[in-house]
Amino acid sequence: MTDGARGAEAPRSAIVTVGDEILLGETVDTNAAWLGRELAKCGAPVARRETVADEDGEIRRAVAEAMRSSDVVLVSGGLGPTPDDLTRDSVAGLLGRPLNVDEGLLEALRVRFRERGYEDFPTTNVSQAMVPEGARTLANPHGTAPGLAMEANGSLVVLLPGVPRELRGIFETGVAPLLRERFGDRLLPVRLRYIHTTGIPESRLAEVVAEHLPEDMGPLGLAFLPDLRGVDLRLTARGVGLDQAEAWFARVEEALGPALAPWRFESSEGDLVESVGETLRAGHLTLAVAESCTGGLLAKRLTDRAGSSDFFLGGVIAYADAVKVRHLGVEERILAAHGAVSEPVALAMATGVAERFGADAGIGVTGVAGPGGGTAEKPVGTVWYAAAVGGDAVARRERFVGDREAVRERSAQAALALLSGRLEAR
Repeated sequence: MTDGARGAEAPRSAIVTVGDEILLGETVDTNAAWLGRELAKCGAPVARRETVADEDGEIRRAVAEAMRSSDVVLVSGGLGPTPDDLTRDSVAGLLGRPLNVDEGLLEALRVRFRERGYEDFPTTNVSQAMVPEGARTLANPHGTAPGLAMEANGSLVVLLPGVPRELRGIFETGVAPLLRERFGDRLLPVRLRYIHTTGIPESRLAEVVAEHLPEDMGPLGLAFLPDLRGVDLRLTARGVGLDQAEAWFARVEEALGPALAPWRFESSEGDLVESVGETLRAGHLTLAVAESCTGGLLAKRLTDRAGSSDFFLGGVIAYADAVKVRHLGVEERILAAHGAVSEPVALAMATGVAERFGADAGIGVTGVAGPGGGTAEKPVGTVWYAAAVGGDAVARRERFVGDREAVRERSAQAALALLSGRLEAR
């Protein structure tokens, strides 16, 4: 295969995933998602992706179709030693490559089994030492089946095991260097920039963006990525170098910046906890949380981040009213007059937990997560949340849509966003 086989444009990649377990819904195909990200970083973005059954005809068809439109075809799964592992044989048959035993690989397999205490080498594992004629083997740092790379009909075809740890190890140590060797300057990594927002619906965000987006976007594409916690804007630059991409990113961010300021937060990973944590850490401030309907979700999200012990002291899951009274100091008369899901209770929870833990800031969340428990006055999804900083507390009310999980996720995110705003206003 010559470098000019499909012109000088960036190489196009295709992914073929093999496995009945994926089609039956027993296994989630995390490999394809990971490969897609890595290939984009390398500069060989994915243009095609397909999952097929453990059937010889299906594997051959999918790989043949992928080769007709792609410079790189990565096939994952089906390289094990059992009878249903057909990928090696199927692709070798498609390309007309006879299989031969690689004695070096076979001996390495025998040594590996002996080191693990197995005296008898399973004959079924001999298949993992079979290599298509002319193929390059790619060392597997975490398993027995090597990766295999072959050039045929203008495409580079790479076979990878389906075990995620093995696939990633082979890609990083073997496939990525091979792509750089094979395509050189044709590799133009896809550049991405994310703008993270929370507290604004996707439809409203689209309106705001449309009002301020530059007419000339150059090489940039724009996508909206909504989830339960907010909406990310993804800017994608294709076919340009780093300096050009950064210049275009800066132009768009400058245009959108003031309009998005009320909802935007900075985070390398898109997690509001990262942003809040950095603000608390920078101000040498501490936080405690009081949760009812979120049931510990806030505390979990905070402690999921390494280093949160720098600012997070702890929390109280005050599901029952008696716990709110006993451990947070919520007055019984307030509960009687307003109910547990109310502004005074949310405020009392935020200030009470901060006082009892000796924290600089506190969060209180109380609501009706559903699916039952709602009333005409307080329907399912009604949530009051409050943030206290230095003894000064504010509360907000929302009616969140979705099932129980959605209400809890949105409640926790809204409470964090409220605290973030209070901290920035200090």
